Amino acid sequence: MSRHHHHVYVVELADRVWNEVRFRKANPDYRLGMPFVYVGMTGLDPDVRFDKHKAGIQANRFVQVYGLRLVPALYEMYNPMPYRAACDMEVELGIALREAGYGVWQA
Repeated sequence: MSRHHHHVYVVELADRVWNEVRFRKANPDYRLGMPFVYVGMTGLDPDVRFDKHKAGIQANRFVQVYGLRLVPALYEMYNPMPYRAACDMEVELGIALREAGYGVWQA
């Protein structure tokens, strides 16, 4: 079994997140009709991490309030990986999704 156990993950956020001023300000190049997402990294299984967000445990408020579901198609190909790589990939994935027009939040 791989000793690498860190993961990046992407959570789809409800459209209502666009009503949040901080979210809008963080996404000046958002393209109408594209999804809103949260990009994170974790040492846990992404499903477990998502459940913790929703339960309010070490939660990002946008995920707790607006999180709908994980979007494995946007991250599964990268996982698992070493901690440092996951830190870097979290940033790179957020940048790539923003460039594609997504509304992105990262903690």
